[in-house]
Amino acid sequence: MTSSPLISPAEAAAYGDLPAPASHSETELAALLHLLTAPGTRIATVVVGHSRDSASRSAAAAFAETWRGLGRPPVLAVIDWPESAASWLRAARRFTADEPDAWVVAAAPLGWAQMSRRLRHSTDWDPGRTYGFAALGDSRVPALAGAATLQGMRGATADGGTWTVDRGWVSHSPPPLHPLPPFRPTAHPHGTL
Repeated sequence: MTSSPLISPAEAAAYGDLPAPASHSETELAALLHLLTAPGTRIATVVVGHSRDSASRSAAAAFAETWRGLGRPPVLAVIDWPESAASWLRAARRFTADEPDAWVVAAAPLGWAQMSRRLRHSTDWDPGRTYGFAALGDSRVPALAGAATLQGMRGATADGGTWTVDRGWVSHSPPPLHPLPPFRPTAHPHGTL
């Protein structure tokens, strides 16, 4: 691909005002952690990325703290990016530099659409190994990012359900009939952020 991965103002305007991320819920965080720790997932190392709004910062910090509290290997890196930038190349390279088993994203929809386009254009990032908070579970996000840019990305909804990007659409699964147990830190977590 030789064209710029940036979303033009006209493209962004075509989708209207995308909602700002809301504060994450404990149920959402539990559902996200269950996705990453389900039997057979083999995810040990993660990189966390977030936009610079307070809800995304808080969600990213809560994830990193809980992940560490579970006795998992430390989060390899926490990367942030602005809602608008000239290219996102520096943030994209930092986001993929450590080659984690998975990426976890807490972000505003437009900034993540921009960042994901840069990731696909300039790195070996894999959306199928990427997990997001509820704000990204909106079909306008893959529409803005491009048909295949977010293929396979998964995440949690605020009520404990899940979502998956497939062929440019976000499909939602309801929360389990029995609520997921919250994750509790181990008595002696190891590692640091």
